[in-house]
Amino acid sequence: MKFAWAKLFVAVITVLVFGILVKLGLWQLNRAEEKRLWQAELSQRQQAAPLSYSRLLAMPKDSSLTGYRLEINATSVDTQLILLDNQVYNGAVGYLAYQVVSVSMSSPKLLVELGFVPGGGDRRILPDVRPLQPPQPLRGKLYQKSANPLSNQLLAEPGNPMRIQNLNLTELAQLINSPLAPAVLQPDEISGSDLPHPWQPIPLSAQKHQGYALQWFSMAAAFLVLMGYLLIIKKKNKLSPH
Repeated sequence: MKFAWAKLFVAVITVLVFGILVKLGLWQLNRAEEKRLWQAELSQRQQAAPLSYSRLLAMPKDSSLTGYRLEINATSVDTQLILLDNQVYNGAVGYLAYQVVSVSMSSPKLLVELGFVPGGGDRRILPDVRPLQPPQPLRGKLYQKSANPLSNQLLAEPGNPMRIQNLNLTELAQLINSPLAPAVLQPDEISGSDLPHPWQPIPLSAQKHQGYALQWFSMAAAFLVLMGYLLIIKKKNKLSPH
């Protein structure tokens, strides 16, 4: 009787754990397909002609703008520099630097990424960032960072540069008392600047997700073999004479 209950317990645990591992593998395959479709969409957007600023502003408010190219002429800039905290590039911890630029007097302003700057050992001392020098033509790709469900507030610290914790364009527009375009421009290059632009719209490729799926499926198969082996050993021990 005890062996029968043990066998049932092992079978239940095996089915539950095996099912969870397989579901995780299937979830990774679904993520891989989503990334593949998104990458194809991004490629199409990158190959298309750059948007004009007026066309960007005319797009529906709920549009996904990441990956579109934009070409503007920065006529003037705000002197306020903005540093997005807790960024990592090539193992270094630092900030993504931004500046607000004007394209025309009557249009909303645009947030432009200046690039990554490493932080120092003392967080009280913010790095020096070279601002944009207008007028300057800028050409690059647009992006919208995904909102963090746990923390999406700007959490701005006054000063120049101004350190922020999240790229919340709505709150930033309220803080600077000026409307902003709904996406950020990551320029291909900025005259007089060599700061890197590390942000990528797809941090994990479809191939990475497929690799993770293979790992989950392998773990499921290994677990199934292990539990079957333990069950056989236990059964042999039960039947063997003492």
